Amino acid sequence: MDKNFWVQVKDTFLDFLVEIGPRAFYAIIILIIGVFCIKIVMQLFKRILKKSKIELSLKTFVESLSIFVLWGLLIFLVGSILGIKASSFLAIFGAVGIAIGLALQGSLANFAGGVLILVFKPFKVGDLIKVNNVLGFVEKIDILYTRVKTYDGLIVTMPNGNVSNSDVDNRTMEPYRRVDLNLKFNYDVDVEYIRKLIVETLNKHPHIINEPEPDAWLDQIGEYELKFVARCWVRSENYYPVYWEQLQAVKKALDENGIEIPVPKRTLYQPQLNQESMRKTDENSVEKK
Repeated sequence: MDKNFWVQVKDTFLDFLVEIGPRAFYAIIILIIGVFCIKIVMQLFKRILKKSKIELSLKTFVESLSIFVLWGLLIFLVGSILGIKASSFLAIFGAVGIAIGLALQGSLANFAGGVLILVFKPFKVGDLIKVNNVLGFVEKIDILYTRVKTYDGLIVTMPNGNVSNSDVDNRTMEPYRRVDLNLKFNYDVDVEYIRKLIVETLNKHPHIINEPEPDAWLDQIGEYELKFVARCWVRSENYYPVYWEQLQAVKKALDENGIEIPVPKRTLYQPQLNQESMRKTDENSVEKK
């Protein structure tokens, strides 16, 4: 092969190194310094957020978003040092953004869902919620996902897009909740006595709210039982302990007063044969013999 060709290639390569070499060197230095600066900035930013009065759910979202923004700025700066024009850089970012957007439509929906959650605040970190048949406490709200810790210690990660489009039952949004006890009794019980006994038992619990006062009423008349509903109000964070303790206390009070819980009953009727039918039956029996 012609030596002039290799000489030309060598000269072109050397010119390229001379032109791009310093830029590449500076770009690598800026990249290393930028990574180090991002770590320092994020640490300071987390400290500022920790001392601020911003809600915890917003803090985690802002932290995640800040990391993406800082890395985007660093990549833009490195590209500018390498000689990539801003217009070209924006065009590349636009094309890449469109490609990523088409490939990650679900992630963009989750990001939008996270923004909606933070703006409209159907729940926040620490709330007890039930969504998509999952009951638990909100551990973290990220830019894409929401993490919920159930009562049995499971961590359920749900996409923000699904959460924002689902019915969310927030059980700690209101400071107070009503405890409902559904009870059944035999027909022969004294309704007024039962009501008085249940209300007295409910009033003994130290964590109930006196306004509105506890009450108990005959709610339905069933096939073989009378159905009562007993109610008392508590602070939301005390709901389940009070519910279990009140249910146990009412059961104990009923046992101490000899009041039994009804069981299903069925009455069977057997038609009696009249004397004429019995006589004909006997005659038929004698003829057969």
